[in-house]
Amino acid sequence: MRTHTRRAVLGAGIAAAGSGLLAACSGSGSGTDSTKGAGNPAEAPEGYVSPDGPEVAAAEAKRGSGPVRKVALTATAARLDLGGRTVGSWAYGDGLPGKEVRVTAGDTLELTLANHLPEATSLHWHGLALRNDMDGVPDLTQRPVKAGGSFTYRFAVSHPGTYWFHPHSGVQQDRGLYAPLIVEDPKEPLAYDKEWVVVLDDWVDGVDGSTPDAVLAELRKGMGGMDHGSGSGGMGHGGSGGMNHGGTNHGAHSMGGHATPSPAGPSRMLMGATSKLLGGDAGDVDYPYHLVNGRTPQDPQTFRARPGDRVRIRFVNAGGDTAYRVALGGHTMTVTHTDGYPVTHAPTDALLLGMGERYDVVVTAKDGVFPLTALAEGKKRTALAVLRTGGGAAPEASVRPKELDGRLLTADRLKADGPVRLASRTPDRTVRFDLTGSMEKYDWAVNGKKYTPDQRHPVRAGERVRLSFRNNTTMWHPMHLHGHTFALPDGGPRKDTAIVLPGRRLDVDLDADNPGLWMLHCHNVYHAESGMMTVLGYRK
Repeated sequence: MRTHTRRAVLGAGIAAAGSGLLAACSGSGSGTDSTKGAGNPAEAPEGYVSPDGPEVAAAEAKRGSGPVRKVALTATAARLDLGGRTVGSWAYGDGLPGKEVRVTAGDTLELTLANHLPEATSLHWHGLALRNDMDGVPDLTQRPVKAGGSFTYRFAVSHPGTYWFHPHSGVQQDRGLYAPLIVEDPKEPLAYDKEWVVVLDDWVDGVDGSTPDAVLAELRKGMGGMDHGSGSGGMGHGGSGGMNHGGTNHGAHSMGGHATPSPAGPSRMLMGATSKLLGGDAGDVDYPYHLVNGRTPQDPQTFRARPGDRVRIRFVNAGGDTAYRVALGGHTMTVTHTDGYPVTHAPTDALLLGMGERYDVVVTAKDGVFPLTALAEGKKRTALAVLRTGGGAAPEASVRPKELDGRLLTADRLKADGPVRLASRTPDRTVRFDLTGSMEKYDWAVNGKKYTPDQRHPVRAGERVRLSFRNNTTMWHPMHLHGHTFALPDGGPRKDTAIVLPGRRLDVDLDADNPGLWMLHCHNVYHAESGMMTVLGYRK
C-alpha cells in the first residue's frame, strides 16, 4: 500500500578502493579509524565489560548479520539555506537535516564518516540497541575521530523504528550535524500510503555571530553575577518546591530578556520561558529560529499528498534546549509508536516532544492546505511545515492551529503494544540517579558529580534493572539511555528518552541485555556538556 515519498533513500556506497577509507574489521566487527585505529579508551576501573570485549561480540553475533548497507558520510563546514536566511554551520554534506539513512531491520549498516571539520567528532546512533564499540561516545566507547580522519561504523540493526544520529562531541549536535535514521520493518503491520519524516530543531549557529560554544560559555557564567533580584534564592537544589519556580526565578529576570551581549554575538540567555507542561522553566536558550526539516516558517517545506491518503508522520526532536508541542491543523493524529516501539493506538490533537524523543503518528489527509505547527513550548515561537492535498493559499508563518490547545498526549498516558510490553518482574537491582544543579551556577550533574569517563553504575547481564530518577532541580530533563529501551510504569511505552519533571521522581525498568559501557544523560545538550551525564557499566 505504501508509496514512499522521501527526500533521500540510503546513501551512496563507500568510495572505491584507493580512497583511504578502511573497511570495518572483519573479526570483531569493530570500526576502524584511518588515523590511529580503533579501540576502547576507557579501561578503568577494572572488572567491567570493555566496549570491544568478547561479551559485546557475543551479543552482536546473536543479532545476526544481514545484507550490508554501505553509506559514505562527510561532516564538513557548510552554508545552509534555512529559508530566508543563509548561515555558516557544520553539517553532514550540504543539507539540513543531513541525508536520511534508511535500512531494513536485520541489515548490517556500514557507514564511513569522513571528518572534514576543524575538530574531532563522532557519531552516536540515538535509540539503537547496537554493539557498544559503535555507540560513538569519545573517550568511553571509541577514540575521537580526529580532524582529517575517518571512521567506519559497522553494526547489525535489529529493531525497526524511527531513530536519528548526531555527534557526541561537545555541543556539536546544536549545529547542523544530525540526520534521521529510519529502520523499516520487513513485516510492517501498519497500513499507510505516504510517509513524512519531520525533524524539529532550534537554531542559533551562524546567526549574528552566535555559535553553540559561545552559548555554552555564556550559560556557564550562570546567573550568580547578574542583578536578578529576588529570583536567585529559589534557583538552587530545590526539592518538590521546584514545581512552582517558574514565576519567581527565570520570570524575575525578564528585564529586556537578555544579559549583557558578548563578543561572540548577542546574548542568547532566555529569561521567563515558563510552561505548566514542563513544570515551570521551559529552557534557557533564546533561539532566533525554530525549524521543521531545516526550514523557517517564512519559507516552509511543503509535503504533498492526496485527499484520503493515510500519511505516516515520523517526528524527531533534534533540538538542543527546546521541547515542541506539535499539531496538524484540521486533523486528528493517531499515535502508533514512540522511540521506535509500538504503542496501543491513541488519538490526539497535539503531542509534546522533549529533545531526543520520537513519535510516529498516522493521519488521514483532508482536502486543502494545512499547517503542521511545532510550538517551542514556553518560548512563544513556532516552527512550521505545510501539508498540501489541494488548492488554496499557504498558511501564514504565525498560524497557530486550534489543535495545539486541544487534547495533548504525553508518554505517561500511552501503553506499550502487547508484544513489546515488558514482562512483569521484580527488579534485581535499583540504581538511583539524583538530577542536581541550578541555573544560577550552571552546575548540572548526576548525584552531585559532574561527568568523567571513568564513572560506573554497575549492572549485570540478565538482570531486571530499575532506574530511579529524582529531579532535585527546578528544570525538566529529558533523560536518555544509550543502547537500551526502558519501560515507563504500569505497562507504559518502551522508551529510550523520557522527560523527568522538576521535583518529581520517575522509575523505569529495563532488561540488562546489551553488555558494555553505556552513557546515561540529559538530552539538553548544554546540561549534558556541563556535567549531567554518567555511565551504566556491565560487570564482567
